[in-house]
This record gives sequence, structure tokens and C-alpha cells, in this order.
Amino acid sequence: MPAPDPAEREHRSPGERHVPVLLDRCVDLLAPALQPRPDGTAPVVVDTTLGMGGHSEALLERLPAARLVAIDRDPQALAIAGARLERFGERATLVRAVYDELPDVLADLRVREVHGVLMDLGVSSLQLDEVDRGFSYARDAPLDMRMDPTSGLTAADVLNTYDARDLSRVLHVYGEEKFARRIADNVVRERAREPFSGTLRLVDLVRDSIPAPARRTGGNPAKRTFQALRIEVNRELDALRGAVPAALDALAVGGRLVVMSYQSLEDRIVKQTLAVATTSTAPPGLPFEPPEHAPRFQLLTRGAERADEAELAANPRSAPVRLRAAERVRPGRVPAPGGRA
Repeated sequence: MPAPDPAEREHRSPGERHVPVLLDRCVDLLAPALQPRPDGTAPVVVDTTLGMGGHSEALLERLPAARLVAIDRDPQALAIAGARLERFGERATLVRAVYDELPDVLADLRVREVHGVLMDLGVSSLQLDEVDRGFSYARDAPLDMRMDPTSGLTAADVLNTYDARDLSRVLHVYGEEKFARRIADNVVRERAREPFSGTLRLVDLVRDSIPAPARRTGGNPAKRTFQALRIEVNRELDALRGAVPAALDALAVGGRLVVMSYQSLEDRIVKQTLAVATTSTAPPGLPFEPPEHAPRFQLLTRGAERADEAELAANPRSAPVRLRAAERVRPGRVPAPGGRA
């Protein structure tokens, strides 16, 4: 199915504009864990990044035995998805939270274990398409970038208050920007003349800070700076480091985790956490593996799966996606990368 015409897309509701990434693949991976249970209880699936509810809607439609717990920090997304999922009644429970708060959410709902977890990371289509949110570098808008627009620092706060060293660190670490220090120095100089407030002024400054040869490839030169500011504003990587182990720990035996990442920093955290969860803890050199040291999870994907040509044609935003999935095969807590259970 061809992608909608951009002009037509602008006149659709947010839910109609949203095209969930790798929808069929996500449902297929989670489906074996969300079938009717022998004891008659409903299997529970958690969508930790609800967005506009496209993945959650498909899970409830195609897996009628499942009960959904959906999490998002964005009140606008919760309102849109809530209307979309209203027809499912008590099968869907929506909670305003950040995904690393999953243990508290489940405890409040008295859910002891779950059978599926979906994590669709990064910025949502809603946040990209709503110009006033400031996530896009294509149009002028306030430099906000908060996924929860009711609290916390904005991107403008970061640009106007961080010193050059801290700002350079953010751009280098979270944006992998080679010219981070040059951009940071220029920001500090320009904000002394006038504080930053709009996205296009920042786009122009980044473009002018990067040498012309480096601007000829890789798309808009501001994309790395915008990614870095968004991650800093929303503490995305810190939350993710806690969220993936929490999701694994919440799964029952036979439960499955599916994670979609859209940039290398996210995918690295997911890959490292799954590597720990799927590796034996037996000391090296033993002639056999004691059962208590066997891996608690097994991978369901070989490496990171990418969108195919059909998916890319229908949804260009799926181009950077990397999907990884795992299934619990043994009970027990999962150690964080570099740590112990």
C-alpha cells in the first residue's frame, strides 16, 4: 500500500496518520505467549510506549484472550490512544508513566507477572507531527522536545543554561556529533546576544558550524543535535537502562519481549542487556553447565531485524528500525550488563 500523500496526511486525525512500524512482525512474535491460559486467567501484554495506540489496538484485535496494560508519559498520546482503545473496555488499562517505572505500575495494578512486553523506542509519530512540540527540524517551533510537556527542562533550557563543556558532552555522547564542541561554542556565543527559543535558529547555527564537505552527506546536519537534545531532555537512555531489565524480570516463563530501536545508542543498550540474559552464568572451564546457571532467556531473532522493502514503501519512518526479541525459558532475575542479579 503506497504511503499517503503528504497533503492528504495533514488533514487526517493523528490516529489515522499513524502507521505502526513492523506491526505484523510484532504481533506474530508476541502471539504465542498471549494465547488462552489453562487456568482461565487472561495473559497480560504491556505496551510500554503506547503512542497513538496502533500496536496496542492490533494486539487486542488479533489476540482476543489478552489483557493490555499500556504506558506512556505523554498525556496527549494517552488521550488519543484512550479514545482509540475505548471499545475494548476493561481489557485495556492505560497508565501515565515512564517505562522504567514498569515495576511500580504493575505493583499498583496487582499484576504479578506478564506474558508479553512491547517497547517501541524513540520519538513517536504524534510528537514528530505536532509542530509545536519542537521535535522536528523541518519547521520553526518552540524548542521544547519534552515527551511529557507538563514538566522538566525544555531543549531551550538546555541550550540557554548548560556551559559549553556540558553542552558539548550532550551533543557528542547522545548525538555522536563530530563537531560537538564547535556547535556548543557557537551556541554559547549566540545565546549571549539572544537566548534560543525556536528550532530554525538552531538549525541554521548547526548548519553554519559544520564544514561544507561534512554537510554534503547524511541528511540534515541538525538531526544529530536534535537527537542529542531530545535524549537529554527526556533522559531516554537512563530510563532505557532500567526499563529493559525490568521488562525481562516481569515476564513469566514463556513470556516474550519485543523491542524496536531507532538509533545505535538505544540498540546497544538493548543488545547488551539481552546478551546478559541469554548467556550462561556458569564459571568458565566447567565440564558441564549446572542447571542453576543456564540462561534465563533465549533470543527469538538473529541479530537485529530491519524493515523490508514493502515496509519501507508503506512507512518511510521504519528505515532506521532495529527489532530484537527474546523469550523467558527459566525463572529468576536478570543481571544488568556488568552487574549481578
